[in-house]
Amino acid sequence: MDSILRTSVNNGIYALHNLAGLHVGNFKWVNGQWKFKAVGYGPSGKVMPGHGPLTQWHNTCFDRLDEALIRAQFFKE
Repeated sequence: MDSILRTSVNNGIYALHNLAGLHVGNFKWVNGQWKFKAVGYGPSGKVMPGHGPLTQWHNTCFDRLDEALIRAQFFKE
């Protein structure tokens, strides 16, 4: 199983990629929990916070970054 979580350049932020490897959001450590921030891209490649294929999960919180739980919730394997 390929990892869908990838460490970002910033401390306390992990990038989330879908099963095809495309960036679809980030997990940020906020107030003692991991908060998901959906990301989409416009036609010119401009980043659009709160958009993309996982918009419905924007601001979902997790107490830990458990890849199996995230896959089950976001990607319904």
